[in-house]
Amino acid sequence: MRNKRIEYIIDEILDQYAYADESTRPWIIGFSGGKDSTVLLMLVWIALEKLKELPGPFQLRRPIYVVCNDTMVENPIIASYVDQVLEQIEKKAREEDLPIFVRKTTPRLEDSFWVNVIGKGYPVPNTAFRWCTEKMKIKPTARFIIEQVDECGEAIILIGTRKAESATRARSIKKHEIHGKRLTNHTLLANTYVYAPIKELMLEEVWYIINTIPSPWGFDNKILFNIYVDASADDYECPTVVTDKSHGSCGQSRFGCWTCTVVKDDKSMRSLIKNGREWMQPLYDFRLKLDQERNIIENRFPLRRDGRRAVNDMGPYTFTYRAKMLEGLLNVQHELQQYNPEIKLITDQELIAIQVNWYRDFNFAHQVSEIYNKIYNSSLNMEEGKIKNKLEADLMKEICQENLEEGELIEQLLMLQKSKSLMQRRRGLKTEIESRLEEFVNKKRNHDDTRN
Repeated sequence: MRNKRIEYIIDEILDQYAYADESTRPWIIGFSGGKDSTVLLMLVWIALEKLKELPGPFQLRRPIYVVCNDTMVENPIIASYVDQVLEQIEKKAREEDLPIFVRKTTPRLEDSFWVNVIGKGYPVPNTAFRWCTEKMKIKPTARFIIEQVDECGEAIILIGTRKAESATRARSIKKHEIHGKRLTNHTLLANTYVYAPIKELMLEEVWYIINTIPSPWGFDNKILFNIYVDASADDYECPTVVTDKSHGSCGQSRFGCWTCTVVKDDKSMRSLIKNGREWMQPLYDFRLKLDQERNIIENRFPLRRDGRRAVNDMGPYTFTYRAKMLEGLLNVQHELQQYNPEIKLITDQELIAIQVNWYRDFNFAHQVSEIYNKIYNSSLNMEEGKIKNKLEADLMKEICQENLEEGELIEQLLMLQKSKSLMQRRRGLKTEIESRLEEFVNKKRNHDDTRN
């Protein structure tokens, strides 16, 4: 059952795909798994099915990429749901022989949340220092879009933006849209265009589509609806078009990174916990702790990473606090894995990258493997030849027992070299070794001057 307004949007999508634009420029749909992107993909899918039924030799030759960006710190409830949906989309598209392809993007290892916060000591984001959006969301998707533009010459991005979301969103859409034109130029990416088919839909219509039109890829939309219901905070009201008595009022909840400290309170997670997901309480508490401890002066170095004085002496996190955060995070992960062994809040690759960054910052006092082993009571294999390295370290101590400082320096230089091997990147090794040697010489000179 579809009303005339929805049918009009489907026909417009069909026309734009097949007739208004006769090129094969790929369509890229940003898919988060939320209500708006779900509705956008549903209507595009229905348009393709309708096109297949039309008489004539027209072929579905334009590829459509469903691109989902995983920040690696997504709300676990949504992350699990999205993985299931993407798997079903890929499977159904192949069964129906539709040119729909699922692609998942992730931040580069050096751009991940934990490598930046625990590894490099970045303070967690706030409204004044929101470094996470570009590193974890914009860059990964932009890289995929640029690859498509390089291959095909141009690309078209379909977005689920709606004017009714907010006055700010409505102004933004109006500013960029061209009267009489469906496509607009992307504000940042060259040879890239933007198409917003559902921009005129009201919230009630979005939920009407989700609750009345079966998912074309065969997934149960009630699961998504119920997630929103459970995540709706007490102070949110969002009237929806209900289709049966089981459809209650649904909030305008927004899902994002569970670590997000830009928002004052994660109302969605708080509501999920209240509505039966008590196992998420450690996540909520840890996020709150990250926020509360952000501006404690004892947790911060007075200098920036480039050596300049930081504003209010609030530079990167100290080595001790970074180690404390890692221990806290792994404790939360270990606790949640008693509920669901599949939950992983930080990857092994990130743990290795954190150790690498600690070495680069000349933080040799804390070892990631020791923190991990303390919590899991098992070995985290950070490197090959571990026994050999231990024997080398013991031999070094024996040889340099009369000058332990120089023995320690040599061991640290070997760690720097080893960190480059772990990351398979040699660039910058010479500079880092020179910096460590200069630091050692200056420290020794100052010590000798003091003695004299």
